[in-house]
Amino acid sequence: MSTEAHLSRRERQIMDALHQRGHATAAAVQAALPEAPGYSAVRALLRILEDKGHVKHRCEGARYVYLPRAKREAARRSALRRVVSTFFQGSVPQAMAALLETADTRLSDSELRTLQAMIDQARKEGR
Repeated sequence: MSTEAHLSRRERQIMDALHQRGHATAAAVQAALPEAPGYSAVRALLRILEDKGHVKHRCEGARYVYLPRAKREAARRSALRRVVSTFFQGSVPQAMAALLETADTRLSDSELRTLQAMIDQARKEGR
């Protein structure tokens, strides 16, 4: 769902919490939020996200357990597109350079070979 770009900051935080956990109750979502709003507000936001088609729920006894509708990989790609667009003016090379220039980035020879293979494949496919 590419409409994730239209989520509010708080809605995005809720989606992040759900993607990290795979599923969660409203109370668990609330506990995961920075400067969390009240329980009723979290429930209302989950209902809004459900109405927008981002979240679904299942009943476990008397409680609702919420799950993201989009697969984790789709959410990961959407978040990455947002970061590249917002902080790197859409430049993938600038984003990759920033990752590689980070002091705590340590890549093994195997990881570097994997990255090179991915770059070679993208070049071959014209990306």
